[in-house]
Amino acid sequence: MKKFVVTLALAMLAAGAAQAADLGGKLLKIGSDTTSPPMESVDPASGQIVGFDIDVVNAICTKIHCQAEFVTTGWDGIFAALDQGNFDLVASGVSITDERKKAMDFSDPYIVNSQVILTRAEDQGMTLEQFKAQGRKLSAQANTTDAQVAEGLVGKENVAAYDTFSAAIIALKNKDVDGVVINGANAAAYEREFAGQLVAAIKGLQSDPIGLVFRRGDANAAAFNEGLQEIKKDGTLDKLIAKYWGLK
Repeated sequence: MKKFVVTLALAMLAAGAAQAADLGGKLLKIGSDTTSPPMESVDPASGQIVGFDIDVVNAICTKIHCQAEFVTTGWDGIFAALDQGNFDLVASGVSITDERKKAMDFSDPYIVNSQVILTRAEDQGMTLEQFKAQGRKLSAQANTTDAQVAEGLVGKENVAAYDTFSAAIIALKNKDVDGVVINGANAAAYEREFAGQLVAAIKGLQSDPIGLVFRRGDANAAAFNEGLQEIKKDGTLDKLIAKYWGLK
């Protein structure tokens, strides 16, 4: 009898673990700075928010039975808005850093991204050493790891920080700066948009794991990790990476 009770208890624990990743169709609001294709952007034709992060969250929700409603939010205030309860999580190509982990919880990483320097086409042969030696100026989106990398390369006094990626790109095109530090995942989209004008000339500056962001102690983080493991195991994540970048 004792053995039966132990077995039953273990079975109940196993069942409970399986149910932990079932959110019962719950609607979750997701904050996203929708100005960073292909991670997330607004499709001008449909007005819908689209991109890699959106597909990843929707794939996870399929596994853990939730619904996602994406909310466009400016990067500068996105973490404060999460903390205030304006939405349930953030999916916006967020680098997992030790400093950020002090204030918020992250999912496991779902992609590793590396920064590059986007330059005008005429500078595409320039090396990082030449860029530094010639006192070139960089731009980046403010309050990002990109901005931190830029400051580490050329000094804070030679970095112009902008509220959006698009403003940094305009500064580059107008020759106000000589390069934009940007996530490699985003750089390809700008190379396509400005073909023949802008290129990712200097690559592999720093690699960061990317994760979803939750308020401290939010139990949904564990559920999303279970869903993330499922889309890794069944090949869904690999297919999404191939869809946007043509590689695994």
